[in-house]
Amino acid sequence: MAENETLECITEHERILQEIESTDTACVGPTLRSVYDDQPNAHKRFMEKLDARIRNHDREIEKMCNFHHQGFVDAITELLKVRADAEKLMGQVTDTNRRLQEAGREVTAQTEEVIRCRIQQRNMATTVEKLQLCIPVLEMYSKLKEQLESKRYYAALKTMEQLEKVYIPRVSQYRFCQIMAENLPRLREEIKDISMSDLKDFLESIRKHSDKVGETAMKQAQQHRTFNSAIAKQATMGHYTKPLYTLNGRTHAHTHNGLVVDNIGEEEEEGDEEVLTAQDLVDFSPVYRCLHIYTVLGDRETFENYYRKQRKKQARLVLQPQANMHETVEGYRRYFNQIVGFFVVEDHILHATQGLVTRAFTDELWNMALSKIIAVLRTHSSYCDDPDLVLELKNLIVVFADTLQGYGFPVNRLFDLLFEIRDQYNETLLKKWALVFREIFELDNYSPIPVDTEEEYKLVVSRFPFHDTEIEKQEFPKKLPMSQSVPQIYTQVKEFIYASLKFSESLHRSSTEIDDMLRKSTNLLLTRTLSGCLQNLIKKPHIGLTELVQIIINTTHLEQACKYLEEFITNITNVSPETVHTTRLYGLSTFKDARHAAEGEIYTKLNQKIDEFIQLADYEWCMAESDGRASGYLMDLINFLRSTFQVFTHLPNNNNDHASMSGKVAQTACMSACKHLSTSLMQMLLDTELKQITMGAIQQFNLDVIQCELFASSEPVPGFQGDTLQLAFIDLRQLLDLFMVWDWSTYLADYGQPTSKYLRVNPATALALLEKMKDTSKKNNIFSQFRKNDRDKQKLIETVVKQLRSLVNGMSLHS
Repeated sequence: MAENETLECITEHERILQEIESTDTACVGPTLRSVYDDQPNAHKRFMEKLDARIRNHDREIEKMCNFHHQGFVDAITELLKVRADAEKLMGQVTDTNRRLQEAGREVTAQTEEVIRCRIQQRNMATTVEKLQLCIPVLEMYSKLKEQLESKRYYAALKTMEQLEKVYIPRVSQYRFCQIMAENLPRLREEIKDISMSDLKDFLESIRKHSDKVGETAMKQAQQHRTFNSAIAKQATMGHYTKPLYTLNGRTHAHTHNGLVVDNIGEEEEEGDEEVLTAQDLVDFSPVYRCLHIYTVLGDRETFENYYRKQRKKQARLVLQPQANMHETVEGYRRYFNQIVGFFVVEDHILHATQGLVTRAFTDELWNMALSKIIAVLRTHSSYCDDPDLVLELKNLIVVFADTLQGYGFPVNRLFDLLFEIRDQYNETLLKKWALVFREIFELDNYSPIPVDTEEEYKLVVSRFPFHDTEIEKQEFPKKLPMSQSVPQIYTQVKEFIYASLKFSESLHRSSTEIDDMLRKSTNLLLTRTLSGCLQNLIKKPHIGLTELVQIIINTTHLEQACKYLEEFITNITNVSPETVHTTRLYGLSTFKDARHAAEGEIYTKLNQKIDEFIQLADYEWCMAESDGRASGYLMDLINFLRSTFQVFTHLPNNNNDHASMSGKVAQTACMSACKHLSTSLMQMLLDTELKQITMGAIQQFNLDVIQCELFASSEPVPGFQGDTLQLAFIDLRQLLDLFMVWDWSTYLADYGQPTSKYLRVNPATALALLEKMKDTSKKNNIFSQFRKNDRDKQKLIETVVKQLRSLVNGMSLHS
């Protein structure tokens, strides 16, 4: 066993030694570790084995050295021989090198100079090449600076674009190019700011120049309208023909008589020579420049929004009127000029730029402006009470509308507004003519117009359509029935029609509509203004009966002249009165109403005058017997009535109309006066404050009534049939006869019979008067002598009173 183990150990040690000899030194560690992992004391045996192996190798090395030693010695010997030759060769090489160095030193210096020159030449070529690339960049940048200094911003932006896209990328590696590239955005912003500043200056400028632009545009529109109307007028009159030739900008034409005359005025002539436009008055280059700049910078939408926003603000400012604009026509003219100037500028911008403003935008602005304009004009025109100013305002509105219509803006609502202003214009005319009519009435003498010569007669007839064959046959001097206010009123009505017609001009309305407007406004003048003036005139206290009679005559003549007014309107408008929708004049009813009012005032004034006389009555109701003559106040009253009705009888009755009119008025006035007088006398008798009355007072009162009856029977006014006028006093007459005759038995017996002698005596009236004559107290001495002499008569009175009371009570029960 021991031998086997020793054999195995030797074999293992042999293997380990072979691994150590063949293995890399770094990997010997694990191999050596296996020596210590074996049996105890194995490493000693390994060391022994290792020493044996080393000794074996040393012997082999020694054998090899001994084998090669002679060759080594021979080689050393030969090397020693070569050493001397080598030292000799070294000296020769060194000497040759020295001499070569000395000979090549000059060549080396020249070679270095050549190399340096070649490097410089190469650097210069490179520099020229790079400068050729940089010079265009610098030139473009210099050009950019010049463009900025000369404010050619749009060209500057184009230059910047070329620098960025073409030139700078070629030399982007240089620092100055980087500085340029960094500086370009700042320059763009400066250009934007400068162009925006220019735009703001432009907006401020056009706000100031809008007035002038609008004035020029409206003046041209006015000249165009004048030119067209003049052509139309000459064509209508047959004086206008086609121009034959033009000389120095003026057009000449032949008229029908062969003479050469200048055509239409000098205004058109000047307008042909120099027609100013918005572009002539306003420099629009800031807008174009700013638009192009923002377009190039890709920010056009921002610019458009800003421009439109600012223009909207300016539009609102332009549309704000001055507080006192309505006081003068210049205020309206400035207002219109500014608005026209604003929209003329917008129209120019619309057509000169593409999309900066659109038709929808201008239409929106115009609709907003139109609503504001209409509201402003409606408000301010309402403050105006001068028809001339309203007419000038209308003319301005027409020119304003025509001007803007020429630029494509719809203006129908302005013409609709003119119809509202026309109504206001008519109102101001009516107020003005009301003052005119009042002045005419105040200055009228209310007496027939005297004419002493044929010329005076023709002058009156030329002013008023008066035709009367009877008066024409009369010799001069003579009088016309109407007073001087009639031709004046007629002339003023025609003047009113002319004034109303002025407003209808240029309204683009048909002749039928103009005719209708004239007739309606004339109707208002007649039915409201003139009628009101007549009514006020009639009611004035200082207008007496004579004046009222003359007013009746005047209104009759004015009524007859209405047909001539209709003809006058027809001649102006050339619209036949037979047209279906033609409005008729209401003058007939106006003057009839005035005449009826004058007649009523005559009756009222007569009654008032009668009341004034009645108030002067001073009866002594307790008198024993009458004076034997009528009262003084009543005789004065009757004399007044006679003189008054003589005015009616002396009215001009040159034709049947006057005669019938004056007779009817006189008869009605006379009947009204008699009835009022009779009623007043009856009320005097039955006055409740009158407590007692004597038979003497009754007799005195009877004398006054007799005078009234005599007046009625004297036919103060012709035309009454029979005793018609006397019947006004029949109630008084029957009552007084009953008391004077004391015929109570007949009255009571025949009461209620149609044939009764005292049919008009009311029982209540008789009872009231009888009780005033009854002895009701001891202080009453009216019937004292009857009580003494005939007490039966007193009883009869009491019996009559009882019967009258029963009649009165019976009447009240039946009622």
